[in-house]
Amino acid sequence: MPGRRVLVDGLNLSLEKGTGIATYARNLTFALKDLGHEVDMLYGLRLPSPKHQAAREMTFFDPAGRQPCWIDHYERTRFAATWWRARTAKPVPRTGMVIETNFRSRMPRFDRLFNVDGLYTNAAGLHRYLGLTTTVQFGGIGPDVAHWTCPLPIRAKGMRNIYTIHDLVPMRLPFTTLDINYRFVQLVEQIAATADHIVTISETSKRDIINLLGVPEEKVTNTYQAVYIPDAYLQKPQNLVADEVKGMFGLDYKRYILFFGAIEPKKNLGRLIQGYMASGLEEPLVIVGEEAWLAAPELRFLLGDHGDHLSRLVQSGDTTRVQRDVRRFGYAPFPVLVSLIRGAAAVAAPSLYEGFGLPALEAMLCGTPVITSKEGASPEIAGDGALLVDPYDPSDIRDALRAAVHNRELAGDLMEKGKRRAAYFSQERYRESLAALYAKLG
Repeated sequence: MPGRRVLVDGLNLSLEKGTGIATYARNLTFALKDLGHEVDMLYGLRLPSPKHQAAREMTFFDPAGRQPCWIDHYERTRFAATWWRARTAKPVPRTGMVIETNFRSRMPRFDRLFNVDGLYTNAAGLHRYLGLTTTVQFGGIGPDVAHWTCPLPIRAKGMRNIYTIHDLVPMRLPFTTLDINYRFVQLVEQIAATADHIVTISETSKRDIINLLGVPEEKVTNTYQAVYIPDAYLQKPQNLVADEVKGMFGLDYKRYILFFGAIEPKKNLGRLIQGYMASGLEEPLVIVGEEAWLAAPELRFLLGDHGDHLSRLVQSGDTTRVQRDVRRFGYAPFPVLVSLIRGAAAVAAPSLYEGFGLPALEAMLCGTPVITSKEGASPEIAGDGALLVDPYDPSDIRDALRAAVHNRELAGDLMEKGKRRAAYFSQERYRESLAALYAKLG
C-alpha cells in the first residue's frame, strides 16, 4: 500500500508533563513513519505571525514567549464570533536553528509542523457553550487522513477523519471526571455519526462504543496500544537502579510498593491507601504523580484536620503510622520513573475503570509484580500477568498487597507471566494492527 500523508493532533504532546494520550500519540507517529507514511503534526499554540519565521520557530519551543492572557481573551471572543469559518493551518518552520535535544523524549516523529493559534482551547470552548464543531483546512495539497488521538470537536476539511476514543469513562463513571457530561455525550455522539472511522484500544472500549453510542461494529477498530520502554532503561544494571532510588528518593531496592500516575478519582488511590494502612506492611507505599482533579478525597488520609499536607505534618514532629509509611513525590521524568518501577517490590494500579491501563503494562514489562483491577479493560490487558482485585474492596487490595510482597513464589510467577503478557503488546504487533486499519480504509 503506498504511503499516505497523515495529520496527527499535537494537543497532548504540547503539554510539558506527559499523559497517557501523549504516549499514545507519540507511539502512533512512530508506527506511522515505520509503515512508510508521512506525518504532519497540528498544534494549537499561540505563535507570532507567519511573517516572522524565526520567531515562530523559537516560540514553538518556548512557552514563555507566547502571547499574554489579554490576547488569549481577545482571540477566544473573535473565534466564537466567527464560528462558521474554517481555520487555516499555517506551517511552523524547523530550520535547525533551535537545539531540540531537550525535547527529544517527548517529541513525535514527523515530516511537517502546522499550527492554528489557540485551536484546541478555542474549539473546546466553542463546543462547550454552543455545541459546535470547528473545521480546519490546509492550503494547497493537504493530508490524506486526519487521525485525532482523542475525542475532539474538530474536523479537517477535504480528508478522511479518524478519531481514537480511548474509553467512555465520563459515561460509565461520571462522578470521576470534570467533564460537562452532557457535552461529552454530545461530542462523542457527533463523532460517532460523522467520523469516517473510530479507533479504540481494547475490546472493552469497543463494546462500550458499540453499545452506548450505537456505532456499527464495522465502523470501530481495536488496535490496542504498544508498550515500549527503551532498552537503555530496561537493561540498566540493577546496582545502578538501586543507587538511583536510594539516592534520589531514600528508598531501598525492592522494599517499597509503588503507585504512579495522575491523582484523580478513577485511579482509586483512596482505597489503595486504606488497603495499605490495614496491611501492616513494613514496606512504604510510594505515590508518584501530580494532583489532577478531585484529588483531595483520594488523599484524605494524608491530610491533617486543616488540610495540611503530609510533608508539613512530618516537619511538625507528628509521627503517625501513615506519615511514616506513605511517601508522596511529584512528577518524575520517564527515565527516573522506570528506575522507580524496576526498584519496587510491587506496583499497585487498582483503577475503577481503564480503557487500556498502560501503567500496569509498563510495570509488567519491567518485570515488577502488578496488582490491578477486575473492572474495565484491566483484566483483558493484564491477562494472567497480574494479580486482580475488586477495586471497591480495600480488604481485597490489602490481601493482594500482602501476597505480592511476602509470597516470593507468587511474585516470581507474576514477574515471568507479566513479561510474557507485556511482550504481546509489542511495537511490531501494533504496527500490524495499524497497517490493517489503514488498508481497510482504502
